[in-house]
Amino acid sequence: MRPQIALAMLAFATISSAQVTAIRAGHLVDPETGRAADNQIILIQDGKFTAVGANISIPAGAEVIDLSQSYISPGLVDAHNHLALTYKMDPENNSYYLTSVLDSTPLRAIQAVSNGIVMLGAGFTVVRDLGNNANYADTALRVAIEQGWVPGPTMINSGIIIGGFGGQFYPVPERESLIYPEYLNADTNDEIIKAVRRNILYGAKVIKICVDCKPYGYTADEMRLFISEAAKAGLHVAGHVQTKAGAMRAIEAGIFSIEHSNALDDEAHKAMARKGIWRVGTETPMTDYHTGVNDRTRATFQRTIDGMKNAKANGVKMAFSTDADYYIPNMTRAQVVIDFLKSWKAADFSAPEILKIMTINGYQVSEIADKRGPIKVGLAADLIAMRGNPLQDIDALRSVNFVMKDGIVFKKDGVMTPEKFFHSGPTPPGSWRIH
Repeated sequence: MRPQIALAMLAFATISSAQVTAIRAGHLVDPETGRAADNQIILIQDGKFTAVGANISIPAGAEVIDLSQSYISPGLVDAHNHLALTYKMDPENNSYYLTSVLDSTPLRAIQAVSNGIVMLGAGFTVVRDLGNNANYADTALRVAIEQGWVPGPTMINSGIIIGGFGGQFYPVPERESLIYPEYLNADTNDEIIKAVRRNILYGAKVIKICVDCKPYGYTADEMRLFISEAAKAGLHVAGHVQTKAGAMRAIEAGIFSIEHSNALDDEAHKAMARKGIWRVGTETPMTDYHTGVNDRTRATFQRTIDGMKNAKANGVKMAFSTDADYYIPNMTRAQVVIDFLKSWKAADFSAPEILKIMTINGYQVSEIADKRGPIKVGLAADLIAMRGNPLQDIDALRSVNFVMKDGIVFKKDGVMTPEKFFHSGPTPPGSWRIH
């Protein structure tokens, strides 16, 4: 027998004998339609959904998971986080400028592993991670997750944020070197091209730029150069925006997403809707533990929810996003993130609308909907479960008690079981070459 044929037969035998997992789903939620189907069977093999429906036979020998008393949903998405950044009141006085000085890249990578684990445990199977991650700690975490070293959400990471000279920092001349590695300076066309290519080489899956962090913000033509250079590698550009003028230039250039929403008004929203530009608004809730509750924060929060309502009225594509990159005592990163539900509820979004934004919209802005997200045959087997119905009460998402990622159970009966994700080496075929 030829060696090639023998190997092919062995591969086929391995695939055909792979363990089948069957889930008895009491209520299978479809965020796209806002409906739930009762008494469904979900079959999973080789990390993917192979069958979904009511009249499906469970194969002999399948591992059966009983979620007949639960609501099953696709996994959640945070479309703007920084897993390798955790700035603190002590000792940094909540200044991530000081965090970049005090916390090394290896330490921040370890923090990112911890943040990723708790995010996955809370049901966030996808995180769009947008910079401020030291010297490519975001890429290190993404590769470690994809190779099978540690558990964590699927990551769409940006590498180092690219900006005009200084990025978002204001160092003194003697400390100019502090700008890197938090930001890549790019002030000419050649520097723009080189910065994009550098991030692509070092594992970025989306390019993030500072549109207007300094008075010398990028022009529409400069942003078009970012967009065209990123497109050569099949990537899109996300723009950190702080001013109305910067937002309008980014919209004119055709940027993929605008990160943060403070500068977005009715005119900007109408223009974004016409061009199909994503609003990744990072709408911070008003809380005692972070913003405080006073007249100033009340006014700020009112502007936030007014902006959300205006975006919805104009038909802007919106994503659940948090920018939750800070430490709150006695709270995990995931607990901080899920509290952003308060903003969406305050803006009068219904539970089905919020769930769709946290799932379907999240997969689309992350550009992974053809591979994972919805509970559909052929896609990666990611799902979550809870006792409450998130279509009636979105706060049911605060009590996710079951999480599956790539067909592996990460959390069951409210208890995380991450040991199944730790391996002595990369597990997917060819994964040593993941970068």
